[in-house]
Amino acid sequence: MGSSGFSWKLEDYSKLEKGKIIAMIVLDGWGEADPDQYNCIHVAETPVMDSLKKGVPDRWRLVRAHGKAVGLPTEDDMGNSEVGHNALGAGRIYAQGAKLVDLALASGKIYDGEGFSYIKESFETGTLHLIGLLSDGGVHSRLDQLQLLLKGASDRGAKRIRVHILTDGRDVLDGSSVGFVETLENDLSKLRETGVDAQIASGGGRMYVTMDRYENDWSVVKRGWDAQVLGEAPYKFRSALEAVKKLREGPKASDQYLPPFVIVDEDGKAVGPIVDGDAVVTINFRADRMTMLAKALEYENFDKFDRVRFPKIRYAGMLQYDGELKLPSRYLVSPPEIERTSGEYLTHNGVRTFACSETVKFGHVTFFWNGNRSGYFNADMEEYVEIPSDSGITFNEQPKMKAVEIAEKARDAILSRKFHQVRVNLPNGDMVGHTGDIEATVVACKAADEAVKIILDAIEQVGGIYVVTADHGNAEDMVKRNKKGEPLLDKAGKIQILTSHTLQPVPIAIGGPGLAPGVRFRKDVPEGGLANVAATVMNLHGFVAPSDYETTLIEVVDE
Repeated sequence: MGSSGFSWKLEDYSKLEKGKIIAMIVLDGWGEADPDQYNCIHVAETPVMDSLKKGVPDRWRLVRAHGKAVGLPTEDDMGNSEVGHNALGAGRIYAQGAKLVDLALASGKIYDGEGFSYIKESFETGTLHLIGLLSDGGVHSRLDQLQLLLKGASDRGAKRIRVHILTDGRDVLDGSSVGFVETLENDLSKLRETGVDAQIASGGGRMYVTMDRYENDWSVVKRGWDAQVLGEAPYKFRSALEAVKKLREGPKASDQYLPPFVIVDEDGKAVGPIVDGDAVVTINFRADRMTMLAKALEYENFDKFDRVRFPKIRYAGMLQYDGELKLPSRYLVSPPEIERTSGEYLTHNGVRTFACSETVKFGHVTFFWNGNRSGYFNADMEEYVEIPSDSGITFNEQPKMKAVEIAEKARDAILSRKFHQVRVNLPNGDMVGHTGDIEATVVACKAADEAVKIILDAIEQVGGIYVVTADHGNAEDMVKRNKKGEPLLDKAGKIQILTSHTLQPVPIAIGGPGLAPGVRFRKDVPEGGLANVAATVMNLHGFVAPSDYETTLIEVVDE
């Protein structure tokens, strides 16, 4: 029995046979949209995914992967890999990231918690530093949350505030940084009128400064550290607005890749380096691109780069970014408590599991899938394999990424017959889609399709079952559109590239020689989303999902 009186033992789903090998394939950033030249999935040669769509009726359908279906506040909130994999693994919908922060800000609860009380101790004599993505994209952070936090902190005694901005251009339009900086500068000006010394202290583009992830390139974090903590950067400006406008004039300049800059006073001195006695809050609610900075801010023993100075500060994250590492140890908003995930249930019921991806998405088929929990549930029952991602290049330079290597590891795991579930994430559509390079994204989609074939061929050999789905859209629509759905053009008449995720649904397909002939998708779950996939997969393993899980997508009919 579990601690709260429930049993880990799952009831058998007698209509389906136990013990079949199931391949669980997640295509990252692979949505379903109308076919046109900006739909890279449509343009690419994807015979395997095409055959799944056109194959057996009732074994392919769409599911929702954004908004309320994955625990986000509104239907205008695009899905992302973290909440998508949380939903896929947990089988239930939890209030997530932005929504958790919205609730805590709206209720004022954020100011009553231990995290805020901790940083507040620095308000009397120190500076409050806020570091994060300046954007209203709603994937990593939101401008309105920063505005509320600025007001809330100043109302509660913060006398000196410095904001360290990271420009976006990935989840929002490139060039929108200028407007966001103007808005923030206006807010800070109003705070100054009330006697609060508030200003922007440093900045840089998110993909070049601070926001690396999965320890892919520590030099990105170091560039941020030098500007934010040491007050040193190759570019110095008197205002952030001047900085962003000027740096955007450079050749091939974009919001994502702006170089680091610091704001200086009339004597050329940085206005806001982080020093002993200060408080720091990383304002992003999404974990993956704040974890590395959190380590640099929090860990005394740190060897990833020379920090030069390690100031004695009070540091809190907007949320806790890694529940297993307890990182950061202080945070303003408590994470959703995702317990009893499908992976945990399955290991308790004898289902041996293999999970694999490359570095940039490895955490998604392990940490996020398991309810924001690092490590194994049972090391004897599970094996996780990480394939190192390319580093030091943008993903459109090698759009095939490690798709084949991931697929070959999955194939070998399937053919070994050691595992009942083999789970992978193929990152190509998302990571290359984010670069905005349409030609490269077409190559990426073809590579992902070829990887799916390697895995499905192995499933064929062992008489297994496949489940192919995705976590959110991206590669299926690479252009900004007006309300009529027509591509938007810039002043020069060129199309405006879309680099963000989308609001599109994603496919799910089931099949394989091990699938009983009468299994089909139900017609009575039209609004099904990613959280319905867990119960579906449990059924395919021969078990009934717990009663509080979102309902299964499948039924078994007598043929």
